[in-house]
Amino acid sequence: MGWNIDIAWLTLLMFGSLGVLLALGLPMAFCTGSLAVIFLFLFGNAAVLNMTPARIFPFMTDYQLSAVPLFIFMAAMLEKAGIIEELFDAVYKWLGSIKGGLASATVLACTALAAMVGVVGATEVTMGMIALPAMMRRGYDQKIACGALLAGGTLGILIPPSVMAIVYAVVAQQSLGELLVGSILPGFLLSGMYIGYITIRCYINPKLGPALPPEERVDMKEKLRLLKNTIAPLLLIVLVLGIIFFGIATPVEAAGIGTFGALFVSALHRRLTWPAVEEAAIATLKATAMVMWIFFGATMFVGFFILKGGQEFVANSILGTGLPPYGILFLMMLILFVLGMFLDWVGILLLTVPIFLPIMKSLNWSGVFGIPGVEAADVPLWYGVIFMINMQMAFLSPPFGYSLFYLKSVAPPEISMATIFKASINFMVLQAVGVGLCIMFPQIILWLPSLVYAR
Repeated sequence: MGWNIDIAWLTLLMFGSLGVLLALGLPMAFCTGSLAVIFLFLFGNAAVLNMTPARIFPFMTDYQLSAVPLFIFMAAMLEKAGIIEELFDAVYKWLGSIKGGLASATVLACTALAAMVGVVGATEVTMGMIALPAMMRRGYDQKIACGALLAGGTLGILIPPSVMAIVYAVVAQQSLGELLVGSILPGFLLSGMYIGYITIRCYINPKLGPALPPEERVDMKEKLRLLKNTIAPLLLIVLVLGIIFFGIATPVEAAGIGTFGALFVSALHRRLTWPAVEEAAIATLKATAMVMWIFFGATMFVGFFILKGGQEFVANSILGTGLPPYGILFLMMLILFVLGMFLDWVGILLLTVPIFLPIMKSLNWSGVFGIPGVEAADVPLWYGVIFMINMQMAFLSPPFGYSLFYLKSVAPPEISMATIFKASINFMVLQAVGVGLCIMFPQIILWLPSLVYAR
């Protein structure tokens, strides 16, 4: 029989030791897993140890999670097929004549990519290699150029097909189809806000993002010829999202069709070679294995914490602040934002959603400023999309935002880490405004699912 310990001390011990191990630079998956086993041994008993397989096995056999490797493989194949360069080329020739057009083209290309690729790293690195040198050559302001890439790249989390949505749906027991459909409008809203911000700033101060010189612009005939290159990728987007949207196939089946589509598009572009498929497969294996290990570790860690009464402790602590429901939601968003500075999204999702979601469901969301609120049945869907937008901020927030490092890895040497940090701040403010809008006007999230799923 393990020792008895007060839940407040246990909370401090568990999350304190997790913080220390992560600060030492150990991988999230093995920190949470090993700590869970140690705490199970010290403060649990033989019966509690049986929890380990009981919590891991459902994940290993979860049908929805099979979409994760499919979407990652699809992303890797499209990256190898050189489709991303062609897409950027077409958008940038179309938008080149407006001020800030290259940066806007970057965001648009990232939005289209996000709709094909559910992974941030692939978009960020590939676009960084193509778009950043193009903007630097044209004399763009470094902060605007980097900011457009950083913010555009994170849309991959939100716009379906998103790997984060799959993981959230599994953890929150929420319909994946509804979640994917619900995140479409917020994704396009953010994309539009980024483009609006870039365009306004470049028109106020044209030095930030000069338009292409007249001799580099292309005529209408050439623009239409360039559109031909975008047909295959756009068909793929319509195919994957369309079959989810119209309920023809489940998201997992759509992932399978999308993966086949990515192979087909690669073949059309004469880029389907064995080495390309092998590289894509190995990249998929690494990414999927990492996600699954974090799953196993974090779910045992949180499982033990909940078993010891951690959920009631955190719920009582948050509710004990005496804040109204929207104040509590603001506090949660703040906690997620701070966690996002240090942890990756899989860990944050698995550590917080099982604790925060029941609190969200227990509260009454009657709306703010007389705007209609959220019905109890819609809370998991609404919270899921708000959570994903918040996690976009986590990708951009210094000191450990993943996107910042993805971009630095491919940026020219004259762009310093400090510039990239500064570039992220204005776009993080836009994302915070996006979170605020989705909280105040829940219909941005709930309108499309209610239409498609006719609830």
